[in-house]
Amino acid sequence: MNVSDATSAAVLEQLRRRPAGERRILFTGATIVTMDPGLGVIDRGDLLVEGDTITAVSPGPGLGAGDAVVVDATGTILSPGFVDTHRHAWEAQLRRIMPDVDDLGGYVMSTLAGYATVYRPEDMYTGTRLAALTAIDSGITTMLDFSHNSRTPEHSDAAIEALRDTGIRGVHASMGPHFGDWDRQWPGDLTRIKDRYFSGDDQLLTLRLATLATDEIAGPALAYGPELARVATDLGIGVSVDAVFGTSSSEAVRRWAEDGILGPDVTLIHATGLTPEAWKAMGETGTTVALAPTSDAQIGLETAIPAVDEALSVGIRPGLSIDVEVALASDMFTQMRALHAIQRMRAVNAAYGTERQPRRITTHDVLDFATLQGARTNGLAAVTGSLTPGKKADLLVIQAEDLNNMPLNDPIGTVVLGSDARNISAVLINGEPRKWNGHVLDVDVRALRREVHTSREYVLNSPAA
Repeated sequence: MNVSDATSAAVLEQLRRRPAGERRILFTGATIVTMDPGLGVIDRGDLLVEGDTITAVSPGPGLGAGDAVVVDATGTILSPGFVDTHRHAWEAQLRRIMPDVDDLGGYVMSTLAGYATVYRPEDMYTGTRLAALTAIDSGITTMLDFSHNSRTPEHSDAAIEALRDTGIRGVHASMGPHFGDWDRQWPGDLTRIKDRYFSGDDQLLTLRLATLATDEIAGPALAYGPELARVATDLGIGVSVDAVFGTSSSEAVRRWAEDGILGPDVTLIHATGLTPEAWKAMGETGTTVALAPTSDAQIGLETAIPAVDEALSVGIRPGLSIDVEVALASDMFTQMRALHAIQRMRAVNAAYGTERQPRRITTHDVLDFATLQGARTNGLAAVTGSLTPGKKADLLVIQAEDLNNMPLNDPIGTVVLGSDARNISAVLINGEPRKWNGHVLDVDVRALRREVHTSREYVLNSPAA
């Protein structure tokens, strides 16, 4: 089977003839970028998927096929799916509506105080579904939806059902809205949400509490502190804290450390312009960090510099995120390249004219941030983020011999610097094909387009509440 046939319709037909739980898929001859520190990169390797799980990875033709569907993956790279640690998915039908946003205030007043206030549950569903399908198309197999427009229980239900219906590994991080009328059901409604949608221990969707760092934008009810920390502890869920930047957030981080409400189950998003004391507290408590490289730079959050050096200096390896599609790109390739370029520019500039050597991050670093560290940040390190036997089969088939990638010289460099969504011929999530032969599966794009345009016109033409 040649490269163009690796994810052909015929192979997909073979796969779909078998029940998902009994399905075995053997990928052969691929360059396998495992992102597992103990396995590294395997040249011409085999990878076996059984049901929803990766069960074996081997150099060379070392795995017997048995009754597996064999996919000749020669000329491709197998990579873990990317992990998005923070995206406001409900906004997707407003993509690039403000591509040259001047500052955070401009975004807040137009989107959160304006468009958000007129969203119906069906608009939540449409935006979230569109964002998740786009994520799958570009190789993001896990997406944390920071759903901060939960005006009613029905709004929350719609966002969760949209994630479920796409088949993405989704994290629903629930928060009440910043402005406008809403039912004030949050955070109390989290108990109902957990019981209805998140009762299983082994499912694609997980739940987190979403909150803000301080009360500056939307008041004290949405700001993280001991009360919301207790809610998360009682429910047994993690916490994602947005808008963590500047002096006021630095002071809040120090208070949280003193109150004992920081730790590995807490993710601080952005973390731009924080003080050394705040970073010390984060490092000592094992708190996780979600960087948003293009958001910090384009929207101009505090220093506008993604805080990767600060994180690494205290032993935190961050995850990466998309943030707001109203002003930013939708894919993880952009985040990796932006962070790689910005950090290396800063490193060389800092050493320029001196005898010091620049301390540069590598393409391996940013791919690690976009996969394994993203999974850890989302509380899913044992589930996804690397092609490790025993983890769920969330993986990408990337064409290494396409025009923009050939010849394959460095597989990690090719994934980070050479590839884009068009090179991803297949995406598996939990062992299930979600993109195949370059197309997202089971989506009526024409019907989706009508739905998206209808929702957008409603939102744009309704007066803000």
